[in-house]
Amino acid sequence: MLYNRRQLLGTRISVGFFMCRRLLIIAGSFLCFTLAASAQTPSPEAIMAARSLVTTMKLGEQYKMLLPAILLRIKPVVTQERAELESDYDLIATKVGDLYTPYYNEMLEQAATVYAANFTVDEMRQMEAFFRQPAGQKLIEKWPAIAQQTAQIGQDVSRKAAEELRLRLTDALRQKGRKLN
Repeated sequence: MLYNRRQLLGTRISVGFFMCRRLLIIAGSFLCFTLAASAQTPSPEAIMAARSLVTTMKLGEQYKMLLPAILLRIKPVVTQERAELESDYDLIATKVGDLYTPYYNEMLEQAATVYAANFTVDEMRQMEAFFRQPAGQKLIEKWPAIAQQTAQIGQDVSRKAAEELRLRLTDALRQKGRKLN
């Protein structure tokens, strides 16, 4: 197959353009990952402020409350749903707190890292000051119930909105002459 000069020149430009574009994408991605990695590594001061905030917010107490739910969730698997094993499981499960400690500590450390990566030291100190006040303590105390209630509101209203939107969009498509099931 013979190519004329114009076709070859166009091919070189296209290949060069795409090679250059690909190189720019790779370089840009590398730069983004480098910046993201450095941004994700909080300073020791930020980590200390975040740990203090996490303690003040009583996240540890919330994480400790997860253990009974974990034990309840894995009970059918461990006991193989055999009644004769359940009482032994319950007795042994009361003594596994030490096994949970490394995971508990990991959760606290990761939570502190999240806060340190998302807030400045000054912002975390301001939040900690708030959580030490009566209003902040009340928020900490009531937060699990409030979060559950607001999540339920979101689910309920979203369900209603989805149904209303489905009806209206279906109606609009039918008005345009589209056949729907």
